[in-house]
Amino acid sequence: MNTVTRPRILVVGAGFAGVECVRRLERKLAPGDAEITLVTPISYQLYLPLLPQVASGVLSPQTIAMSLRRSTKYRTRIIPGGAIGVDLKAKVCVIRNITGRILDEPYDYIVLSPGSVTRTFDIPGLTDHAFGMKTLAEAAYIRDHVIAQLDLADASEDPAERASRLQFVVVGGGYAGTETAACLQRLTHAAVERYPRLDPGLIKWHLIDIAPKLMPELGEKLGRSAQEILTRRGIEISLGVSIAKAGPTEVTFTDGRVVPTHTLIWTAGVVASPLIATLGAETVRGRLAVTADMCLPGEDGVFALGDAAAVPDDAKGVEGAVCPPTAQHAVRQGRQVADNVIATLTGRPLRPYHHKDLGLVVDLGGTDAVSKPLGVELRGLPAQVAARGYHWSALRTNVAKTKVMTSWLLNSIAGDDFVRTGFQARQPAKLRDFEYTDVYLTPEQVRAHVEEAGLAVR
Repeated sequence: MNTVTRPRILVVGAGFAGVECVRRLERKLAPGDAEITLVTPISYQLYLPLLPQVASGVLSPQTIAMSLRRSTKYRTRIIPGGAIGVDLKAKVCVIRNITGRILDEPYDYIVLSPGSVTRTFDIPGLTDHAFGMKTLAEAAYIRDHVIAQLDLADASEDPAERASRLQFVVVGGGYAGTETAACLQRLTHAAVERYPRLDPGLIKWHLIDIAPKLMPELGEKLGRSAQEILTRRGIEISLGVSIAKAGPTEVTFTDGRVVPTHTLIWTAGVVASPLIATLGAETVRGRLAVTADMCLPGEDGVFALGDAAAVPDDAKGVEGAVCPPTAQHAVRQGRQVADNVIATLTGRPLRPYHHKDLGLVVDLGGTDAVSKPLGVELRGLPAQVAARGYHWSALRTNVAKTKVMTSWLLNSIAGDDFVRTGFQARQPAKLRDFEYTDVYLTPEQVRAHVEEAGLAVR
């Protein structure tokens, strides 16, 4: 094939699914077979499950950000920007690049893996006063913020302000929320020893969730074990409770309690990227409805996977079951979609996605963990070995594996220095400032833009 007639494959998103798809396409297709383009606002793949360890300082931000430009052997063209709309009929993806300019990128085949954003609700003050735990910037910012609260409490002469600075609220009893609360509680517990003026008893962590159980996917016994570990550490767990409203210096729970705090961390689940809504296609709880081979029904050359797609989970054997938004599914879906794109190019049949869940791991910091690899329930040090072993093996590059392992060893030996960088110290940023969920177009706006650009199908 010559350059002019090469089919154009556009991959949207550089998460687990998108990067795995791109790398497999590069390995299996010759340079002349297709033109591969990746749209992403950041030129690295983030290993999301280790964000709580970045927030607590066990790992530095760079250790879990794997550069997409590190190797010169990769030939994929990277567009630094975010997809804000897709016109399926015209086969055009509308992109806002990092300079703010709008680009129209035509494609022959599109792989939609834009991931997810933090799920929020219409709770007064939530997006103005809460932090998220979905991006590398948020994790680094939260670490700075938490240590700053200790500094500010130490500097304050007002007992009420000091107490409020030392109370922390985490909403969300899933893996992200539980690990975030566990890791940051260890950070403050160790750091307060360096503040002789502060009473360690004033530091209080609250973990709340509207669900009746903590991490129900782990099962009754392991969920109860995790709860006992956190309670033993002094974390107050409230189930069946959420946030009624949030303010700059206090949070009101739905059970009427008012907690004076300057730190509200919101990890109550995720929803598919707003990009999915621009397609005007059928969705399942906000995720794009696709077939078992991850194709969009009725559309030619459109594939979707990862957190943004409701991929049927055939391994469960339950009608209507879809794959959970986890890394292990995203990685394997990425490989399968790449194979299906190649099958489409070569006229071969597509294969449905099938993967049996390998289990779950929850790192609570130190030697505390609960894990369920391949259905085997583990606690304590064995669970911690399983958790960190799984995360380490799942890192995509040897450079990242070396950095993470070295950081774990150094932290276990030398501990933390409790250093905050002070970046954005005078420009407070909350949940709504990190994920840019207000930049997407409506389906009508996408169509109007494509027509104005002269790219619409008549």
